[in-house]
Amino acid sequence: QVQLVESGGGLVQAGGSLRLSCAASGSIFSIADMGWYRQAPGKQRELVAGITTGGTTNYADSVKGRFTISRDNAKNTVYLQMNSLKFEDTAVYYCRLEYYGAYDMDYWGKGTLVTVSS
Repeated sequence: QVQLVESGGGLVQAGGSLRLSCAASGSIFSIADMGWYRQAPGKQRELVAGITTGGTTNYADSVKGRFTISRDNAKNTVYLQMNSLKFEDTAVYYCRLEYYGAYDMDYWGKGTLVTVSS
């Protein structure tokens, strides 16, 4: 069983920055792909950014150039640095761990709320 705990959300003015963290329990983190997703009120959950075990990253078009995903395998933690925040970035942000091998793992955190005031 893996537990993911997000932190770092809060209220910020448009143009500001926040750094989200997601700490994972267990020993699977370093061989798992990690992702940040978000869900705004009335909308479907969407991928914001992902990072593979090898460090390859991908981003939603809406956040490219503003958000940066990174991971620290020694700390079992994935980060999302969010700069130049916009009102439309307001959402609950979720962390996801995926591992597909001899056994499959797909875990989600409970989310952290990011509110951007205009």
